[in-house]
Amino acid sequence: MIAAIGVVAAVYAVWLYLGLLQTIVVSLILAGIYLILFHTRWCYVAIKTAPRDLRALWCYLKILWITRSLSRKNWTLPDIFHETVQRNPNKPCFLFQDEVWTFKEVEDYSLRVTAVLKKHGVKKGSIVGLLVNNSPQMPALWLGNARLGGITPLINTNQRGNALLHSISVAKCDVLIFSDEYQSAMQDISSQLDPALKLFKFSHRPLNTTKAEKNASGDGISDLTSLLEITPPAPWSLADADGFQGKLLYIYTSGTTGLPKAAVISNSRFVFMACGLHNMRLNSSDIVYCPLPLYHTAGGVVSVGQALVFGCTVVLKSKFSASQYFPDCAKYKATAAHYIGEMCRYVLATPPSPADKQHNVRVIYGNGLRPQIWTEFVTRFNIKYVTEFYGATEGNANIANTDGTPGAIGFVSRIFPKVYPIAIIKVDQETGEPIRDASGLCQFAQADEPGVFVGKISPNNPTREYLGYVDKAASDKKVVRDVFTHGDAAFISGDILVADELGYLYFRDRTGDTFRWRGENVSTSEVEAAISTVADHRDAVVYGVMVPNTEGRAGMCGIVDRDGTLDLQRLARDLARDLPPYARPVFLRVMASMDMTGTFKMKKTDLQREGFNPSLVKDDKLYYLDLKQGKYLPLGSEEYEKILKGTIRL
Repeated sequence: MIAAIGVVAAVYAVWLYLGLLQTIVVSLILAGIYLILFHTRWCYVAIKTAPRDLRALWCYLKILWITRSLSRKNWTLPDIFHETVQRNPNKPCFLFQDEVWTFKEVEDYSLRVTAVLKKHGVKKGSIVGLLVNNSPQMPALWLGNARLGGITPLINTNQRGNALLHSISVAKCDVLIFSDEYQSAMQDISSQLDPALKLFKFSHRPLNTTKAEKNASGDGISDLTSLLEITPPAPWSLADADGFQGKLLYIYTSGTTGLPKAAVISNSRFVFMACGLHNMRLNSSDIVYCPLPLYHTAGGVVSVGQALVFGCTVVLKSKFSASQYFPDCAKYKATAAHYIGEMCRYVLATPPSPADKQHNVRVIYGNGLRPQIWTEFVTRFNIKYVTEFYGATEGNANIANTDGTPGAIGFVSRIFPKVYPIAIIKVDQETGEPIRDASGLCQFAQADEPGVFVGKISPNNPTREYLGYVDKAASDKKVVRDVFTHGDAAFISGDILVADELGYLYFRDRTGDTFRWRGENVSTSEVEAAISTVADHRDAVVYGVMVPNTEGRAGMCGIVDRDGTLDLQRLARDLARDLPPYARPVFLRVMASMDMTGTFKMKKTDLQREGFNPSLVKDDKLYYLDLKQGKYLPLGSEEYEKILKGTIRL
């Protein structure tokens, strides 16, 4: 306190003697000398990261400008898209197979949807579910509903049975539109559906082709495609909805650990997610290649948003093909391409060809490009920029790697961290609960110390708001309080991240996936990457399994071997070289195929439940690691019993 008073007095004396301007100059010089002498490392970090942070700050300010401008107008997505259409009516909006849909054609189609749905009783607040495959019509369908003030749950087209029924019921759908290829899936659950649910069957037909008029499909279900063909577009008007902050879509979580949860996407959040990517490396003249499913945030919001909000041309695919990824980019003259999950690994695993570099792709963006293959991928396919981003569908902790640092998923500024309040907090390894200091606030992880990623919640800021799930109880579980200050709240991601000295963030694992073995924490994502790298980019999923009378969980790996070419001796040898002893899988499960989510994430819940018990694992081969020989040996009922009794030591 006395020192502070002395400094103030000295500055005041200099002011009186030299004047204001000289005082400011002297103060800055003294401050600089102080920082260099007493905070040398901070100065180094600041100089090193200033270009990155200032560029990101400029992008962030542009996002705030756009979102606040739209907030003042109180526009919804149909209104925003209409302005885009006015600028580019005849420009291609969506390219799909051999079809070219202009911006005006997409809007006209959506206006037909508005007219049909309104005639069938859809109004503000109605819930109209979509179980529709990728096509230009899909975004037009939910735009037409949004113009009436309806909300659209985008249902995962891979769901069947109980999962499909759950998705329809948890969203409280009043109407369901489903593609004709999913008719059998709907028939399987028809007896369990609410009788009040209105069903429409949709058939994809190329643009400007028609069929004979038909209002029903013979089973009492209205044929939406035929109705759209005979219905003129509704007159354009501002959407009758709840405005920029109103609900637009429900998008379901991937379902890697159980039944999917419906996350709320508002108009403002849709715009924020589209803006966040666009302001990094894209411009309105880009042609964006998107082979991702449109029922998920990545494809249906981030990529589709480039067309609806910014006027880019977006290439849609019915499904992802690793061998056609870059040939498609060349065919459609794409300048940007989207990836997610394990896509890059699958593309890298294709045989090298001249097509690898015969494209115009300037930037790829997405999440899931593993550090182990990052450099190899961009070198082989001649990619100039990579924008790796991170963010949960339901959350507000969204970040991006703006400068292409290999392996990083984003960064936290070391110069002005409070501008975008995100952090990594310490948690208890056993309970997952935040570790707090004496005052009750969360403790923050230091550089290179793993912790759970959080983002501060600010309800009136589109970049910081947290809308959560349709299920309020599920939403509340993702909120932690008293984080930065007493009384605040933050979204807790459930992902373990680590930040280096410069603030770059790296993904480590999911909190529920990391396990402890031989007194050490094992990151499943790191072990999966190591195994896939040495095993010719095969699918590999790692999880911990309980072994009776043994502390912790033993590592187990499910690995795909479709053609019987997996060399187990080589695998054991390579893993001994690349992984510490505690991280090497104790058990192997060799499979012909692996269940994946629609966003190319590997499912492990069922595998973990079956463990290494031969009586539960019927069709796959099991192996255990023999410590003496350093080899994987077959695991049958006899070996299983010896492991339980402790005769075979792990």
